[in-house]
Amino acid sequence: MVVAPCSIHTMSAIANGISSNLLVRAADVILKEKRKLILLVRESPFHLGHLRNMTALAEMGAIIAPPIPGFYHHPETVMDIVDHSVDRVLDLLGLPDPDVRRWEGAGR
Repeated sequence: MVVAPCSIHTMSAIANGISSNLLVRAADVILKEKRKLILLVRESPFHLGHLRNMTALAEMGAIIAPPIPGFYHHPETVMDIVDHSVDRVLDLLGLPDPDVRRWEGAGR
């Protein structure tokens, strides 16, 4: 399951088992069943409470993947940046796009 974007409020509810809506309940079940949960936490900077919730989620098996753009692939448009984040999530899900340009090290 992918939660994108994931607000701090939603992340905190998932971390603390507060199943107040269907999204949070679904994420709770995913964690309970030891399935893959990927959270694209969108707000920053993070304070200590946010980081503690992220730590708790990571300990429960969730993957915290803020959609932070990488610039090593030299994006030319905003869509290139969005595509990069989507490609990273697809990799995490085990569904890599064979057409994605991969990092091959500096100077290549």
